[in-house]
Amino acid sequence: MNRLSRFNIVSLVLGFAFLYIPILLLVIYSFNASRLVTVWGGFSTRWYVSLFQNQQLLDAALVTFRVAFLSASVATVLGTLAAIVLTRYTRFHGRILFIGMVFAPLVMPEVITGLSLLLLFVAIGLERGFMTITLAHITFSMCFVAVVVQSRLLSFDRSLEEAAQDLGATPARTFFTVTLPVILPAIVAGWMLAFTLSLDDLVIASFTSGPGATTLPMRIYSQVRLGVTPEINAVSTILIGVVGIGVILASLVNKRRDVQRRRDEQAAAQG
Repeated sequence: MNRLSRFNIVSLVLGFAFLYIPILLLVIYSFNASRLVTVWGGFSTRWYVSLFQNQQLLDAALVTFRVAFLSASVATVLGTLAAIVLTRYTRFHGRILFIGMVFAPLVMPEVITGLSLLLLFVAIGLERGFMTITLAHITFSMCFVAVVVQSRLLSFDRSLEEAAQDLGATPARTFFTVTLPVILPAIVAGWMLAFTLSLDDLVIASFTSGPGATTLPMRIYSQVRLGVTPEINAVSTILIGVVGIGVILASLVNKRRDVQRRRDEQAAAQG
């Protein structure tokens, strides 16, 4: 077994400290009693109480979670279908163009994506608001889902599907009873990734939003430009907690699924 050298340990500690100490300080100062975010005035939850009385932030949070849930759900369906096409159908006219269209948002700057979508919505006369933000988030998050699901499909054992079809299952039933349960962890991971990306997006939402459809990152950014307030620390801490809980739950579900799969394999081997 290779042991970590002192240099590697120090590098890891410094790297994790650089990443997580600012987040830890943000969480700590969200419980600061002082209005000054850089001066500790004692422990208090007053800013969380004030946050839930701030109607503008609450409305922005509601819009953000609605957009994130809807866009992640649609992007997961479309991304999964795109991954199946890229994995199972390797020869068809326009495949290179299709690949480029699916994965273009991965490498395209968000400013270009947001500007092009803005021009599209203006050209077709679609009023900017909740729907345009949702469509924009579907556009750029679908490719991330496709990458995650495609990586799972590439290692999928096709003999399982062949065995099900030999036993009389239709292609549709084979997909829902054999293929889908196997790739479900990847689909869930893709949905969570799309959901998180939608929660975090600022640039594309700024181009495609309209009156009455301000997302939480946009609201936070507009307030931070006038100065950081303890309420911003509080809402950021809540977002960190929501994302962290989601990641933990997904890890537990995947771990339980892996344990169950190993038990089924051992039972099949013993039988």
